[in-house]
Amino acid sequence: MSRKPAGWIIILLAAVVATTPLAIDMYLPAMPIMAQQLNTSIGMVQQSLSIFLAFFGISMLICGPLADSLGRRPLAIFGLTGFVLASIALSLVSTIEWFLFWRALQALCGAAATVVVPGIVRHIYQEHTAKGMSYVSMIMMLAPLLAPAIGSGVLWLANWQMIFVTLAGYGVIILLLSWRYLPEIKPAGTPQKVAFFAGYKVVFSCASARPDIATSMFASFSFFCFLTAVPFVYIKFFGVDEQLFSLLFGFNVAMLMLANFINSRLVTRLGPQRMLRAGLVLAIISASALTLFNFWQLDLVYTVLSIAPLMASLSLIATNADAMILMKFPDNSGTATAVIGTLRFGIGALAGPLLALFYNGTPLPFSLLMLVGVLCIAVSQLWHKPAEQPVNAGTD
Repeated sequence: MSRKPAGWIIILLAAVVATTPLAIDMYLPAMPIMAQQLNTSIGMVQQSLSIFLAFFGISMLICGPLADSLGRRPLAIFGLTGFVLASIALSLVSTIEWFLFWRALQALCGAAATVVVPGIVRHIYQEHTAKGMSYVSMIMMLAPLLAPAIGSGVLWLANWQMIFVTLAGYGVIILLLSWRYLPEIKPAGTPQKVAFFAGYKVVFSCASARPDIATSMFASFSFFCFLTAVPFVYIKFFGVDEQLFSLLFGFNVAMLMLANFINSRLVTRLGPQRMLRAGLVLAIISASALTLFNFWQLDLVYTVLSIAPLMASLSLIATNADAMILMKFPDNSGTATAVIGTLRFGIGALAGPLLALFYNGTPLPFSLLMLVGVLCIAVSQLWHKPAEQPVNAGTD
């Protein structure tokens, strides 16, 4: 039985995970001026975001089994070190080709650091993993909320290169704290053997985990539909200005944080499965309302008031599904995290093409796709089997 962890350990784990949203969002306000100074198009600079996400997913596939075999602390230290060095290199580039190269490396290293966090949370919280994941998610959500404003502030005070210097500085602080305080949870005597395919076989062969893996994946699909479409919906269709858009976007992030706070208070009493089902009921109601409101072409307020609870419900669903997956794999939590993360980014990449395919100048396709994602979650949960005992690598 593990001790109840100190709050600062959870804050540190959330800060490690926050390197990803900071790396994704901080430089967004600088994209136009970067395109100008790197003598390229804005489209090429935007490609750096797709490259980051692609290499992040690839790295998770590699680093998940490494975390299970070699230990989580060494991988986190290695990843944070590489993240810092890549961020410094990004501040020194003068061509778009080198910028894209170092973004790929930054993603590879960032994933190496973040993939270890769920396994540490699972070790600390044991059967209350969903509570720990809620704490991490709630604190980490500050990063996407603040990152664009931080990037704009740095750009106003200096130049776009300083955004990546700021990222490097953040990385150095987290690296030093991790070096001093990050625990190593690798069981003593575990063989130092890397078994990529064996680990994935263990995860995918667990029948009771598949519905939750599908649930997490479809929750991410709905969430990425929101991220991809919300600038068009709020700014272009409803005509809000940039300041109001920031407030509305921040409101949705605040709902995500509130959902995680509520989950952290209730999940130890009600259990992650009940909390997931409560989130699913709310998601079906909210997504249906959003679709109807946009079918009837009602005012902005109706869309805002239906998206907010939908975002909260998706957070409840994803957090508890991820926790139930991790609890099934005490010896393969890194591999399980890699599976979750890769499928999440993979299906999220479909959101943009599907929205473009069904685009008709209104928010209705976006609403329908989010509803489809929620209904797929419901179907996934219908074939949920009774809980199994945790799966160990040695059972394969």
